[in-house]
Amino acid sequence: MNTALDGQDLLIRTLPTPNPNALKFVINSSLKDEGKATFNTVEECRELPLARDLFGIAGVKQIHLFQNTLTVTHAGDLDNNTLADAVEAVLRTRFPVHDPKFGEQVNAPKPRAVSADPMIQAIEVILDRTIRPGLQADGGDIELVSLENNDLKIVYQGACGGCPSSMAGTLDAIQGILRNELGNEALTVSPV
Repeated sequence: MNTALDGQDLLIRTLPTPNPNALKFVINSSLKDEGKATFNTVEECRELPLARDLFGIAGVKQIHLFQNTLTVTHAGDLDNNTLADAVEAVLRTRFPVHDPKFGEQVNAPKPRAVSADPMIQAIEVILDRTIRPGLQADGGDIELVSLENNDLKIVYQGACGGCPSSMAGTLDAIQGILRNELGNEALTVSPV
């Protein structure tokens, strides 16, 4: 449980994202100590009161937690001020019982799953250095799904999922950076 701060001592900063249907909330305490978590349904987070109750806000379709940042994506029919008020209320009431260590295994190493494929490893390093910091700053992220015959499949997370720029400019930038750094003009990147 999160005993360092109660809900009333929580400082919450609400920020827009490039996705008009997502808001980013930065708080003065950890929401996820290790890694990140993206939930698309209430069933995926039923044991996490904070995330579960965020899905109780009508229109919420995705929750993304990373360090001290929460990104909430909605279906587009919510006013951002109404959404911000509702998310802040959930944060204040559920943060005291939130465990930022959820999903961690006690005494287990916590590295990202590593592929044996050297090309995937190289892509991960490039994304960590060039792409992920910007996406994470905007309340999103990217995960690799597969690489077959120079076709890299990715999935956007957080504010990046459903963002208009993620399907055009961001995708072009990812593909361009990877092609340049890998010296592979045949590489294509597409979201799933």
